[in-house]
Amino acid sequence: MLIKEYRIVLPLTVEEYQVAQLYMVAKKSKESTNSGEGIEIVQNEPYENDKSKGQYTYKIIHLKNSLPAIAAAILPASALKVEEKAWNAFPYCKTEYSCPFFGDRLVLSIESMHKPGRGEEENALGCDAAVLKDRVVDFIDIANDPLDKKDYIKEEDPKLFKSEKTGRGPLDGDWFKTVDPVMTCYKLVKVEFRYFGLQTKAENIIHKIGVRDVLQKAHRALFCWIDEWFGMTIEDIRKIEAQTKEDMANAMKDQENNAAKK
Repeated sequence: MLIKEYRIVLPLTVEEYQVAQLYMVAKKSKESTNSGEGIEIVQNEPYENDKSKGQYTYKIIHLKNSLPAIAAAILPASALKVEEKAWNAFPYCKTEYSCPFFGDRLVLSIESMHKPGRGEEENALGCDAAVLKDRVVDFIDIANDPLDKKDYIKEEDPKLFKSEKTGRGPLDGDWFKTVDPVMTCYKLVKVEFRYFGLQTKAENIIHKIGVRDVLQKAHRALFCWIDEWFGMTIEDIRKIEAQTKEDMANAMKDQENNAAKK
């Protein structure tokens, strides 16, 4: 198992981030479905148990359109979807990913804690000694970390963006040392891929492409969309989520109908 703790410093308050994150997830999900990726929101509802309460979501992510045609043709249907289950009890959140094809041989979990500050807390998630010993800490700089050319979007470049509503940005140099307000997302990510001869390489690839790159791009967008979500309430977000769920369901039906005609 490869364990990494990603720390993402942002020029936001924790309260602002709660709204920003939900807005970003809804918008990114809709964009993915519109581009043919395919995301089904199966459940999005409040939950409460003896440990916490918050919002539970269950999504199915269809990967066929993002895989090479040969791979999509060879792999069984169960290998072309990922299930995402998330418990959002902000400021703590937990997300689990699974793929029916791999069963319990593939484990990916993300625990998140959101706190004020510049990423200086050494155990924000209350990990035990064994996890702390194996954990690798990786700071993600949304402005300065290198980004693949194919993923670059000028309008989502924190080094160029300046918010009209808040005056925040552009972010350049050692911006994370001086910005105010400031907060950090602490994300403890555990990846285990139990396949002899492939485990180490696969776990590193999943962390790089499936986790770190995704977090970097998502939080670049989150900040650069600040003028879209700033001032919204949780109630506003729930309405957007409901509309997004409906739009995505319609998009999935359209994709299925188009596929049936071919």
